[in-house]
Amino acid sequence: MAQQSGKKIAMNATDGVEQVDLTGPRDALNGEGATVTVIAPKSGQIQGMNHDEKGDKIQVDATLDSVRPDQFDAMILPGGVANPDKLRVNKDAMAFIKAFTQSGKPVAAICHGPWTLINAGGVKGKTMTSWPSLETDLRNAGAHWVDQDVVVDHRLVTSRKPDDLPVFCARMIEEFAERVQAQAAE
Repeated sequence: MAQQSGKKIAMNATDGVEQVDLTGPRDALNGEGATVTVIAPKSGQIQGMNHDEKGDKIQVDATLDSVRPDQFDAMILPGGVANPDKLRVNKDAMAFIKAFTQSGKPVAAICHGPWTLINAGGVKGKTMTSWPSLETDLRNAGAHWVDQDVVVDHRLVTSRKPDDLPVFCARMIEEFAERVQAQAAE
């Protein structure tokens, strides 16, 4: 039986998402039996990016106004520069992400994805990593930033960049399985 069988995972993204930061974790979790729902502020498709070049259009599964955090077991925040920057100023996205950070459910964020966690108040006192340009922002928000391929601090899994996806996905799957199982036992 797959580690993630039956688990429902929210993936918050919008136009400008780093394509591989979305497809890598989504495919890894789907391969483990989870259902990953790409949630965006708008319906239809969002524009994926391959660094600074347009990538594929990615199908949106649900809009922010059609879902609630309590419908999901865990959440992923993919990177790309524009993606989290746009989500940080979207009140519905921030309400969703903040509810997750306060719920005790596991969260995974890669590359620029942790930017949204700053606005959601979810980094203070956490040890985490990110794309290097976020180091000062995360430190100023009260996080302990380290330059490692993946960091797990309780229910929060963070990684630096697309090159770290193999270890990020492995640790995310492990953490989601442990945390969701622990919540079910409570």
